[in-house]
Amino acid sequence: MIRHGRLFALLAFVLAAVLFAAVAAARVDGDSEYTKAQTYSGALRYLRVDLGYEVVEKDPDAAYLVFRYQPVGQPKDETLGTIEVVESDERVRVFVRIPRMPEYHERVLRDGLFRKLRDEYGTPVPHKPPEPPPKKPTGDAGVDDGAGSD
Repeated sequence: MIRHGRLFALLAFVLAAVLFAAVAAARVDGDSEYTKAQTYSGALRYLRVDLGYEVVEKDPDAAYLVFRYQPVGQPKDETLGTIEVVESDERVRVFVRIPRMPEYHERVLRDGLFRKLRDEYGTPVPHKPPEPPPKKPTGDAGVDDGAGSD
């Protein structure tokens, strides 16, 4: 028979493990109304200039940033975070991840970035769907079959 103390400790351990996994896997995303290039360069300026964070690694082609995140007033809680800008179909998605922090840190960072983009670029230009390629003429008009009529 398990004593109440041991049962409580086991439940507390399981709950802590579940919460830790949820915090570690936290990932906040959102749709950017701006182009991939605008969103990436805005994110880089937001991290470096507005927030004063050190950008440890950046890849403009992949639109990926790794930065040192330090919560305000908590100098010993410095950790690495990432911002990734992904373009697919007609959407630009932003993914913010700060693994050792609760999810609200990621949301605050994402929302601040979106505010900066609106402030810097104004009202976004609607994305236009790509033009379909021109249709090639079908049939045999203008095609030489090699038989010749001479």
